[in-house]
Amino acid sequence: MIEVEGLTKRYGDKLAVDQLSFNVRPGVVTGFLGPNGSGKSTTMRMIMGLDKPNAGTVTIDGHQYHELTWPLRQVGALLEAKAIHPGRSARNHLRMLAEANRIDLSRVDTVLDIVGLSGVSGQRAGKYSLGMGQRLGIAAALLGDPQILLFDEPINGLDPDGIRWVRNLLKGLAREGRTIFVSSHLMSEMALTADEVVIIGKGRLISQVRIEDLLAQSSQRSVRVRSPQIKDLKSALESSGATTTLEEDGSLSVRGVDEVAIGDLAARLSMTIHELSPQSASLEEAFMELTEDSIEYHGEGSAAPTHQTKGAK
Repeated sequence: MIEVEGLTKRYGDKLAVDQLSFNVRPGVVTGFLGPNGSGKSTTMRMIMGLDKPNAGTVTIDGHQYHELTWPLRQVGALLEAKAIHPGRSARNHLRMLAEANRIDLSRVDTVLDIVGLSGVSGQRAGKYSLGMGQRLGIAAALLGDPQILLFDEPINGLDPDGIRWVRNLLKGLAREGRTIFVSSHLMSEMALTADEVVIIGKGRLISQVRIEDLLAQSSQRSVRVRSPQIKDLKSALESSGATTTLEEDGSLSVRGVDEVAIGDLAARLSMTIHELSPQSASLEEAFMELTEDSIEYHGEGSAAPTHQTKGAK
């Protein structure tokens, strides 16, 4: 388990991480989400002992990183792709790590097979593409067969097949009871991979929640309705306080009331309903709703969208 308690980090006048507390449990994939500049990478660096916090503590199975006897056997991490000597082959890079941590050299071939680099393991790492560098970084993280793994943007540079491979790898490692902590900007992929998420903004914890609970509590949740009296039903729903949007396919998207209330209203008005189906918010919608006030860098035209008003089409 990873335990973060009151973690704070300043760089001069910049407060990068602000009294941050959360736990990462074994047996689940925990996603780490936040806008750019929110402190995700700094937090991961402090977990790995690369940056020293100004306050607070972070422990790995009850120990700080510098207290671990054989760190690579207890925690593996990919924090930066291709953070290796460019003139060294992938195999020699992994052999060096294995010898320094007294890991059996047979493990080198095992992890090269896992990440799909066996056929190019003799090539210099400096010649690798970004995606190949990511695979080598994952191999290094897995080398000591650790129970705790951290990955910062592990799917950068990977093609769709590689992304699916990483997803299945992380979920498989979690099923083995390992502690998996992974950051990514790809919300659609995180929704498929993570069991729960830690969301931060401006260095502070916003929420730690299971994915399904996050989506269920989002105000972006809606109900899709189809009816031959759709315009009359739309007016009735708006009069009752619901927010509605008439979609291009003729269905009505309704927010602010649930499917039971919509069905009851239609029954009282003797209106026919052909479809009444709840629509969960996407992880991206739920994330943007939670972090709207924590985004530091807005590009032109990228400000958070305003909420739909009643009756808007």
